Amino acid sequence: MIRYYESMGLLPPVARTEAGYRLYGDNEVHTLHFISRARNLGFAMNEIAELLKLWQNHRRANTDVRRIALVHIAELERRVDQLKSMKRALEALAASCHGIERPACPILDERAE
Repeated sequence: MIRYYESMGLLPPVARTEAGYRLYGDNEVHTLHFISRARNLGFAMNEIAELLKLWQNHRRANTDVRRIALVHIAELERRVDQLKSMKRALEALAASCHGIERPACPILDERAE
């Protein structure tokens, strides 16, 4: 993933040893932790890039950070609603399946239509 972060510009290229091993300093490690925490919160890579720029800019307006967070919250709420809808639909299909030993299956039949 670190190479991917470098290719996206989230992490600057770092010095290497003669054997080609990357040498990460405290700043790069801190940035990697920031990226990891943002990913754990479900932020998309483009959002992480924007958050990183704001995090590194000590003159930033916190309203920009809040805006990104609120947009992300709204997206998470939309996804939760979708998941709940999918769960209800699957529960209804599972309830209509009697689990008997025959090939007819309402769950599969519904998906095939």
